[in-house]
Amino acid sequence: MTASEAADRVPLDLKTQLVRFVLTGGFSAVVDFGTLLILTKGFGVDEALAKTVGFILGTTTAYLLNRRWTFQAEPSAKRLIAVWALYIAMYGVQLGIYMAFYTLFPPPEDGIGSYVNRLVAFVVAQGTATVVNFIVQRTVIFKLM
Repeated sequence: MTASEAADRVPLDLKTQLVRFVLTGGFSAVVDFGTLLILTKGFGVDEALAKTVGFILGTTTAYLLNRRWTFQAEPSAKRLIAVWALYIAMYGVQLGIYMAFYTLFPPPEDGIGSYVNRLVAFVVAQGTATVVNFIVQRTVIFKLM
């Protein structure tokens, strides 16, 4: 995009950004949770390691889509560092919530319960991080940088 195209772009309103952020987050969550299930159920990978790998893949997907589509921002090393610092902090929050839920309510070894437990833990952890991520990205990272 040229400088004049960027200057001509009308900033998206809060509702549009929120809808795009949620859609991007939903797609990124599928990447994250899908990776978690494939690694744990398909390959027997440790729960925390699988969550970490899923988080990295889902978060990378989210950053790339949100930077371009949701917040319509040009690439910036400063912004990338700020987003990753936020994501790392949220990773700690997410992993803590996910593992606490998983520990308090361990899933059965087999059956649908093993998927439901992981899904509920994932949704609670992801939901918390999503709210914080949107607020910080919209009000700080993609507004000021």
